[in-house]
Amino acid sequence: MNFDLPADLVDYLARLDAFIEAEIRPLEEADDNMRFFDHRREHARTDWDNQGLPRPEWEALMAEAKRRADKAGFFRFAQPEEFGGQGGSNLWMAVIREHLAAKGLGLHNDLQAEHSIVGNQPLAVMFRDFGTAQQKEEFIPGLLDQSKFVCFGLTEPDHGSDATHMATRAVRETRDGVSGWRIDGEKMWITGMHIATHVAVFARTSGKDGSARGISCILVPTGTPGLIVDEYLWTFNMPTDHPRLTLNGVWVPEEALFGPEDNGLPLAQAFVHENRIRQAASSLGAAAYCIEESVRYARARKPFGRSLAENQAIQFPLVELATQCEMLRQLIRKTAWEMDKMPHPEVEKRLSDKVSMCNYWANRLCCEAADRAMQVHGGIGYSRHKPFEHIYRHHRRYRITEGAEEIQMRKVGAYLFGYLGPRREELGAITAQDTDYRKSQIRP
Repeated sequence: MNFDLPADLVDYLARLDAFIEAEIRPLEEADDNMRFFDHRREHARTDWDNQGLPRPEWEALMAEAKRRADKAGFFRFAQPEEFGGQGGSNLWMAVIREHLAAKGLGLHNDLQAEHSIVGNQPLAVMFRDFGTAQQKEEFIPGLLDQSKFVCFGLTEPDHGSDATHMATRAVRETRDGVSGWRIDGEKMWITGMHIATHVAVFARTSGKDGSARGISCILVPTGTPGLIVDEYLWTFNMPTDHPRLTLNGVWVPEEALFGPEDNGLPLAQAFVHENRIRQAASSLGAAAYCIEESVRYARARKPFGRSLAENQAIQFPLVELATQCEMLRQLIRKTAWEMDKMPHPEVEKRLSDKVSMCNYWANRLCCEAADRAMQVHGGIGYSRHKPFEHIYRHHRRYRITEGAEEIQMRKVGAYLFGYLGPRREELGAITAQDTDYRKSQIRP
């Protein structure tokens, strides 16, 4: 058993660092772009008079960083080779995402906007795996060159994490001799709607509420009549790009169906494990950054003539956080490594609980580390002149949006007690023979 990172991965991280210093850091420091990262960041990024949306200058800066990263061969690293990528593994992506987040705030990696010089971009692969020939031809090139953006219309105001009870309905309807779908309903937290060209709307097309079958995914162009943005919901960390939508008699032609009819939920689940393990690694990196900054500050700060770091009240909380980081790092990398050893459908059957463990614990740990960093730094830590409040406010989101902690823990519990996963048959037999099992536990 060897826990060393592969030499070629270590070399890749070094090349990333060199690219950041040569291309990204100068861009970050040019033309007062630092306003997007220093104490002015929330104001500089947010167009308060336009529904709290991201300012165009901020989004243009991120787009330029991604363009440079793409030109240098980094941005599409995780994409298949057929899309100009390198087929980056889950293990490599976990290590890379942790490495970038551990550098702190910067144009190289801004988690609030899901921005990174090493992109995630799962949608191109989704269209490869689920799209029709026409959809592949239209969307894959556009997604890769960023001329198209598809946001997910899954969550609803009254249903949240439970997609099986969604109220949005799609029914077949012919207009002007053309067969298609009429969609009515409401959606919420549709991230990226302000720049989207299409919304992937999930709607019930058959079956009963509560059934996973009978839900379809339909691609709706954002200019379609009846697709209404009601409001952009302001959040703990601004700017916002998360609106509430109404679909009132929206009609699209038959070919807008994305994936199999009545079996659209697998599209929403297709890449959830890759997203969650990478996001967990990013939260781990941000937590490590908060701890390291606190350690350095505690060594330098000398109240009452002595280093703050000499106090065990300062040491011990950071010791516990550092210990959790070390343990979590091993679990994330082991889980990512195991994911790379099996076909994607097997991950849901055999490793989904481990992915959930990594994700919910990393997000919680990051919030705890940011909170502790504020405490160690005192007043300046509470101010916006340090990044900890920003890190806390953003990563607090992930304890809800990347599958709420409770949903993730429920998944772990289902695997632990054998309601799902590889021990389902073994532990299910105990329930079936519970009387005999209890008797076997009684010692004479």
